[in-house]
Amino acid sequence: MKNFAITGVAGYIAPRHLEAIKNTGNNLIAAVDPHDSVGILDKYFPDASFFTEIERFDRHLEKLRRKSQEERAHYISICSPNHLHDSHIRLALRLEAHAVCEKPLVLKPSNLDALSGLEEETGKKIFCILQLRVHGALTELKKKIIKGKKKKEVILTYITSRGPWYNYSWKGDAEKSGGIVCNIGIHFFDLLLWYFGKTVRNEVYLREKNRMSGFTELEEANVRWFLSIDRKDLPEACSLEGKTTFRSINIDGEEIEFTKGFTDLHTKVYEDILAGGGFGIDIVRPSIELAYSMRVSQKTSKIECPHPFLIFTSE
Repeated sequence: MKNFAITGVAGYIAPRHLEAIKNTGNNLIAAVDPHDSVGILDKYFPDASFFTEIERFDRHLEKLRRKSQEERAHYISICSPNHLHDSHIRLALRLEAHAVCEKPLVLKPSNLDALSGLEEETGKKIFCILQLRVHGALTELKKKIIKGKKKKEVILTYITSRGPWYNYSWKGDAEKSGGIVCNIGIHFFDLLLWYFGKTVRNEVYLREKNRMSGFTELEEANVRWFLSIDRKDLPEACSLEGKTTFRSINIDGEEIEFTKGFTDLHTKVYEDILAGGGFGIDIVRPSIELAYSMRVSQKTSKIECPHPFLIFTSE
C-alpha cells in the first residue's frame, strides 16, 4: 500500500482522485486546500490530516519523510488551479514523492524542460491525468484508424455549459487557467495528437472568453474545432433533453460515439501509474505546445460568431 497526499482537495476534480486512491487500495495521509469545504474526506479517508495552508502541509509531509519509508508520502496528487501545478509538482519532487497531476500539466512548454531536469535530479516521476487515452471506445478507435496517404477530415466540437460563477473563479482568469483551450480542450487535443501525429499548422479563427474555434493540421488529419462553455451553443436536442454537455468527434463524416464510460477513468490511470506505466512529460509535451500556440497566436479570420457545426475556413 502506498501513501498519497493531495493538493486542491476542495475542488471539482478531487473526488475522482480520492476514489482512485481508494479503489487502488492505497491510503491518503494528508490534504490541503485554502477552502475548508472538504467533508468529502470523511467518505474516503476520514483519518487524513487536513491543512488550509500549503506551508503547513509541506512541513507535515517533510516530517513524515524524515520518519520512515512507511510513513512518508510516496505520491502527491495535484488538483489545484492550473497555474499552481508547476509549483506543486516541484513540491512533490522535493519531498521525494512522485507527482500525479491533473491536466494541463503546466501552462507553458518552457516549464517542461525544468521539470524534466528535476525528474533526473530526484529520480522521481511526473505523471499527468490523460483519461481519454484509457477510455475503452477511444482506445479501440485508435486501433481501427488506418493511416494512409489521404488525410482524415476531423471536426471536434465540445460544448459544456458553465454558469456565471465560472468567470468569477480562477478558471475564468486566463493567466491562471490558460483559458478554455486548457480547461476543457486539452484532453481532446491530446487525443487527436495521439491518433494523427504531430502538429503541422495551427490557426485560430475565434478567440473569446467563453468560446474558441480554429483549424489544426496534423500529420494525418485536418481538424476543425470548436470549444464553448456557453449553453447557447448547445444543439437544440441537448437543450430539449436537459443535457448540459455535447461532445462530438466526426472523422471523415462518421460520428464517433463516446458519451459513456467516463465514470472510472481516473482509477484506470492510477492503476496504470502504479503498475509502472503512466503518461509522463514526453507524452504530454505535444498537447501543451499546441494549446499554448492556440492561446498566443493571432486570429486568421474575421468570422465573428461561428456556429459550432460549420466547417470553418480561413479567409
